[in-house]
Amino acid sequence: MATPHASPAPTRIARFGVFEANLGTGELRKNGARISLQEQPFHLLVLLLGRPGDVIGREEITKKLWDPDVFVDFDKSLNTAVNKVREALGDSATNPKYVETLAKRGYRFLGQVVWIREDPPKPDPGPPSRTVTRGLFGLIQIMYLIFYVEALFYFREIERVAGTFLPGWASFAIMAATIVTAGVGIPVRCYLLSAAAFDYELLGEKFQQLFLFILVLDELWGIAPFLMAQKIGFGAAFAATCGLLYVPFSERTLINMAYPKLRLSRSVALG
Repeated sequence: MATPHASPAPTRIARFGVFEANLGTGELRKNGARISLQEQPFHLLVLLLGRPGDVIGREEITKKLWDPDVFVDFDKSLNTAVNKVREALGDSATNPKYVETLAKRGYRFLGQVVWIREDPPKPDPGPPSRTVTRGLFGLIQIMYLIFYVEALFYFREIERVAGTFLPGWASFAIMAATIVTAGVGIPVRCYLLSAAAFDYELLGEKFQQLFLFILVLDELWGIAPFLMAQKIGFGAAFAATCGLLYVPFSERTLINMAYPKLRLSRSVALG
């Protein structure tokens, strides 16, 4: 019994001369063009192709092509099938190129046969699980919430660090930006997190509307690691900043993967 998830078997194809017999589809082609050939003649051709150069007796062919319980004139039917094969191949009994008749013995295939395997196309894996993409998007929101809360909790420490290498006005600007962006960012992140958690169907559209604001917000927070450059080193701060600057674009990618309907509807409308 076949399993529900069994992979389809590869198709066997026999090539001889300008012809090609596809056992999977039951088709005979000449230079790529399909040639009409009925089922029984095709089965006869496949039987001969399977043993090129061998003489296959009429009795053996009859047993393989017809059920013994079926009432039929086997000799006449076999002759008809052979003639159909020759007609399809443009062959003749008097000067055979492919199918040779051996009197009172059987038939032999004369051509050279090359067998190939045609693997079925691999199924499209499709987009990643929506649950996975929503989960990753939610983790990014949690990461930013932690950033905001940590910045507000250690506000005085950040102010002290900024004051050690920045002029007073620049330090004040950074602290003001920290308060404003954290104050605005917390509700925005809570909204995005809850929308992703409850699989809000309009989240894709809402995020596109908010993207420019989120991009500016995230880019501002992207330079935050430089406030810790004295502790972690300039190289580490630079690497962390590069990663954070990319995060808003990864958010957009995750949203587009989880909620693609918006993009499809827009493309249809524009078309």
